[in-house]
Amino acid sequence: MAAKFGPAGSSEAFSKVHKSSLDMPAYLSEMGLDCFEYQCGQGVRVSDSMGSALKAKAEEQEITLSLHAPYFISLSSVEPEKRDKSIDYILQSAEAAKKIGAERIVIHSGSCSKISREEALGLAKDTLSRARKAAVEAGYGDIIFCPETMGKINQLGTLEEVLELCRLDDSFLPTVDFGHLNARTLGQVNSKEAFSHILDEIENRLGSARLKIFHAHFSKIEYTENGGEKRHLTFEDELYGPDYEPLMELIAKQDLSPTFICESAGTQDFDALSMKKSYLKYL
Repeated sequence: MAAKFGPAGSSEAFSKVHKSSLDMPAYLSEMGLDCFEYQCGQGVRVSDSMGSALKAKAEEQEITLSLHAPYFISLSSVEPEKRDKSIDYILQSAEAAKKIGAERIVIHSGSCSKISREEALGLAKDTLSRARKAAVEAGYGDIIFCPETMGKINQLGTLEEVLELCRLDDSFLPTVDFGHLNARTLGQVNSKEAFSHILDEIENRLGSARLKIFHAHFSKIEYTENGGEKRHLTFEDELYGPDYEPLMELIAKQDLSPTFICESAGTQDFDALSMKKSYLKYL
């Protein structure tokens, strides 16, 4: 089993030629990529017909799909109705994932602007546990929840917090966004040592089976001293990190098989391919 690489959403190159995401599996297969993250960031709108068509095309081209749940999910909101609404959005995402044949949904953790990080994490754990229970009851027990590390300093979603969320259920996998972690630590996650520490932490907290197949996002991200993440960049940028090469070496040498979704700004397909080529070189 090898690591998989692909883009989040439609790149500039894809959008110039294609109008429908139904063309995406063939496009990615032709490029030599392996996976695609379908974006429901602004809300879940996947019809039955579109879902089954995308599922069939992805299977035909052997492209693995995942789905990004809405950005407005806040597991840690201090307002109970917002947390309940977040559970609804997660269930909608699980239903959509089922339609398109995706196994994994990526979920934002929430913020902790009005409360302590401990309180925020407590609320998030409760919300995610209830969401998982509701998903199982609704027949979506096979959909894997992947809570994501976040890029802004005031957001819930440090590596430790996300691993803690993943300990709620043996099926959960972390979405380790290396760009986000680098942004929120103001450039501290950009070396072989830092990447190695992250992989060790995943193994220590969740075990080697989940380390083997964790979910990952990767892009270079501009950040500010007081806020963290500012905006996504492309691999052309030389000022901000992180650099993917040392991480690809570790993934190859440790025989890990994560799914890497590239979130570069517009060049996510070509940058995903750069990562895959680097990984194969170290393999």
